[in-house]
Amino acid sequence: MHKKLPVTKVDLVGVGLNATDTVIPLAAFPALGSKTEYSERSVLLGGEISTAVIACRLWGLRTRYIGRLGDDYAARLHRAAFDDVGVETHILTVEDAPSPQSLILVDGAGERTVLCHRDPRLTLQPEDMEHEWITSARALLVDGYHTTAAITAATWAREAGIPVIADLDVIRPGINDLLPLVDYAFASRDFPTALTGEPDLKKALVSLHDQFHCRLAGVTLGLEGILTWDGKQSIQRPAYRVSTVDTTGAGDIFHAGFVYGHLQGWPIERQLDYACAAAALNCTRSGARGRIGTVDEISHLMAGDKRYDITEAR
Repeated sequence: MHKKLPVTKVDLVGVGLNATDTVIPLAAFPALGSKTEYSERSVLLGGEISTAVIACRLWGLRTRYIGRLGDDYAARLHRAAFDDVGVETHILTVEDAPSPQSLILVDGAGERTVLCHRDPRLTLQPEDMEHEWITSARALLVDGYHTTAAITAATWAREAGIPVIADLDVIRPGINDLLPLVDYAFASRDFPTALTGEPDLKKALVSLHDQFHCRLAGVTLGLEGILTWDGKQSIQRPAYRVSTVDTTGAGDIFHAGFVYGHLQGWPIERQLDYACAAAALNCTRSGARGRIGTVDEISHLMAGDKRYDITEAR
């Protein structure tokens, strides 16, 4: 009988999405019914959770990734990327299934439009995880896609006193059961309104916070940066000015930056500023992991404090 090996302590465990992105730059987004030629395309690695754990690893944190992949070439690329930077992985291989794929159109201003394909067989399940993989971490990052697995992981984390950070994009079955287990809920622009039915974004964010009792609820707003509500005050930190090439992965790196700052014990404003600066630097090159800056590079951008004016960004 084999003796079970002890589980390594890590700073962050991420449970959820990965993807292989085909990025196609275009001078302008195609008009409806038109034909548009493109001159180049790049196959790059992405995915909300996988990108975030890799970024945190590059900043010196010990990280673990839990997810599913197919048995194709894309899966080998992902595994190699995790190995290259030293991310501990627990990945279930699904035979005869394609790994998640995204087609990403990037217009001349760097704004991206994403088309996703995810085989349902790649949906992470609670039985894919072990309790100690979650409870041996200092923080848990989940997405709103693999809700059943995320609920299980967040339940274990809550019981162990581990903070839960969520990356929320679209409303899926189970999201109302996941949110009460989330400490720090960060959503895309349309999520709070869609979930609460409140058309005013600020009021929708307050409603989300009050309904699910998160420590902090936030919404990412592109050039307007991040808007948050903690039950007492609203904080908005505008985005940093950079030469934008591709906004793909900005949210993923923002979440990684928040996790990093949170685990450093920084004040909330500095956590949000670091996350915004990290996201901005990543936008200066193509792909979800285009330019994951070093801690020094991110800090240098923060020190310059060159940001968009919120009224100008709207």
